[in-house]
Amino acid sequence: MNGESGGRVVVTGATGNVGTSLVRLLAEDERVDEVRGLARRVPDMAPAKTDWSAVDLGDEQTDLVKEFEAADAVVHLAWAFQPTHDPASTWRTNVLGSIRVFEAVAAAKVPTLIHASSVGAYSPGPKDRAVDESWPTHGWPDAAYCREKAYLERALDSFEHEHPGVRVVRMRPAFLFKRESASEQRRIFGGRFLPGPLARPELLPFLPDIPGLRVQTLHTDDAARAYRLALHGDARGAFNLAAESPVDAALLSEVLGSRPVKLPRAAVRSAVAAAWNLRLLPASPHLFDAVLRLPLMDCSKARDELRWRPERTAVEVLEEFLEGLRQGAGADTEPLRGRKVG
Repeated sequence: MNGESGGRVVVTGATGNVGTSLVRLLAEDERVDEVRGLARRVPDMAPAKTDWSAVDLGDEQTDLVKEFEAADAVVHLAWAFQPTHDPASTWRTNVLGSIRVFEAVAAAKVPTLIHASSVGAYSPGPKDRAVDESWPTHGWPDAAYCREKAYLERALDSFEHEHPGVRVVRMRPAFLFKRESASEQRRIFGGRFLPGPLARPELLPFLPDIPGLRVQTLHTDDAARAYRLALHGDARGAFNLAAESPVDAALLSEVLGSRPVKLPRAAVRSAVAAAWNLRLLPASPHLFDAVLRLPLMDCSKARDELRWRPERTAVEVLEEFLEGLRQGAGADTEPLRGRKVG
């Protein structure tokens, strides 16, 4: 897809955090004729120009070529974060499922593939300066999420070599939040029994200040706008996506009205590992290690080639997300269902 021409866009993972934002944008886009959303469970939501298919990328029998027929672009967003105690399961869905998506794109002769990579694909990097898209993408090998994202970068290298006629775009966003994703992300990272209303300033007088805790965020709708811009242009390659400014303990303390308290990394990791081993916390200590090593990203390329700029700052993203967390916000899809606890 490029210019002013219309087209048919297939979106995998269309009911998730990014998928719901992108489907909404595409449904309102006059340059898009049809949107097909793929998800494991068909939602109740019915955006204009959108139809749905129940598709499980972990199922080898799924006929993705049929789903991609006559598509002008495939946007691959589907991803499974759980179960973190069974990396073979997430590998089947995330890596093998993604490779089936790539193969089906080639078989169906789809001219454009936009893949959701991540800051998590990057090798450990600096926290005092930003790196561009040429930074190595070998991930943090001990964390399944990073290992899978990095592996798919290599798979796409091979795919582009074998299929030079397919325009491939790799989006590498920072941590993505919006109000409607709050309940899902609480369940994924904090656990289903962690009460969202705990995220109140009066209940969080202290905030751990951990060495290396300096990351970037982005509003999910801003990420979706970047995907849409890539659909309608001729851009290729990787693009970093993040909001201003980096998030650290000082900024979080300002948002929450808490006081930062320095804690050693080893002590916090031990607590995370204990909770994860007892299955009280879904987020693994390996992901904790990775987060503390992620580089800060320079987004100049997205600004220059896609003409993209985030509309919300990191503070605005966090404030909206925390409000959603307290209220148990969600959306009318199975992944984003709203609930304060449970």
